[in-house]
Amino acid sequence: MTASIWMAVGLMGQALFSGRFLLQWWSSEKLGRSVMPNGFWYLSIAGSLSLLAYAVYVRDPVFIVGQSTGFLIYARNLRLIRNERRTPGEVST
Repeated sequence: MTASIWMAVGLMGQALFSGRFLLQWWSSEKLGRSVMPNGFWYLSIAGSLSLLAYAVYVRDPVFIVGQSTGFLIYARNLRLIRNERRTPGEVST
């Protein structure tokens, strides 16, 4: 039973992670140019966290390192986007 739950977590993570490319493709087609919507980064984080949890469960160090590193990059991109949208003179908290 536990293995089935973890398999579902891993599959859900993979679906989220794959969904980010579908979102990016759809958004680009809609605008007629290549774009990277914010949802791409949110799906990346959700997929990465799910896959990281699964990787820890199966004790795969290569998978763990890859997903940990990716998560940090995705979170940083969202932070950069957030900082870019701030109005001049706004104080960072």
